Amino acid sequence: MPADTKTALLNSAERAARARGFDGFSYADLATDVGIRKASIHHHFPSKANLSVALMRRYAEAFETEILRIHEEKTSGGARLLALIDIYREALENGKSLCLCVSFSSSPESLPPEVIAQIRQFRAMLIGWLTKTFEAGQTDGSIAGVAHPELESAAALAVLEGAQLAARAEEDVVLFDMALKLLKGRLSG
Repeated sequence: MPADTKTALLNSAERAARARGFDGFSYADLATDVGIRKASIHHHFPSKANLSVALMRRYAEAFETEILRIHEEKTSGGARLLALIDIYREALENGKSLCLCVSFSSSPESLPPEVIAQIRQFRAMLIGWLTKTFEAGQTDGSIAGVAHPELESAAALAVLEGAQLAARAEEDVVLFDMALKLLKGRLSG
């Protein structure tokens, strides 16, 4: 367990939210998992809304760091897109989990407006990165058939998120692989 209780709570909440959704865990669950009293959680996060805002901020920052790393390490658009697909696939944990943004998106009525706004910002950031990735793939020839990079990026994100939901619903990562097969077939280099 991390030495910092706040970090331990965020880690526990993220695991729970990714596996069971926003409505699938309580402060009592977190208290048991982290080994503290439920009342102590309120010291760090007065409400589940505060917790969800902190989770989404942390997730977005970590994800942005990861896609910047991919951009620096992978030289072609196709390689960058494949690396992103791998992130979404690994997040499934063999069909037992979802990316936090996908998980939160499945219950928007439970989320505070600040989190919904952060989900929108996250998707806008990712679509911007994907657009640059499709533009690079169009230029370097590593993604076949790119005519409209911005439209491609929106479609690719929808496929990634939908494939995650399908794989999670059936607890079968093969469904994710099948949904991404056509897109991956367009990638080279």
